[in-house]
Amino acid sequence: MDVPHTSSTFGLSALGQIALTARDLDRATAFYRDTLGVPFLFRAPNLAFFDCGGVRLMLGPAESAAPGHPGSTLYFRVDDLESAYAVLAGRGVGFTDRPHLIARMPDHDLWMAFFADSEGNTLALMSEVRHL
Repeated sequence: MDVPHTSSTFGLSALGQIALTARDLDRATAFYRDTLGVPFLFRAPNLAFFDCGGVRLMLGPAESAAPGHPGSTLYFRVDDLESAYAVLAGRGVGFTDRPHLIARMPDHDLWMAFFADSEGNTLALMSEVRHL
């Protein structure tokens, strides 16, 4: 049985699901499943679900009718950024930039490359390259 949390011990830590807006669910499903190769889980009315390393990604209509409904940026962790970039570019993904250094850390360098999904949401590939 779970121990009840008090206000002083409660804290959020793990993401269970992320939602992204999709104007055309069939197009978005094909992009994530076929172009990016994200494992497809299931479809429900007006929703599609994918497995992003244990965090569920939900694609569906905007939660509100607010114009320009902003979304979050998803950063997909990859081991070999140049290789992932080449594969996805070969599948027609339009990157806004080439892989580039974001920050030098004491034990690794952070590299990223940004692109948009089929619905205009910003996505990125990220790689933490350990120093030798």
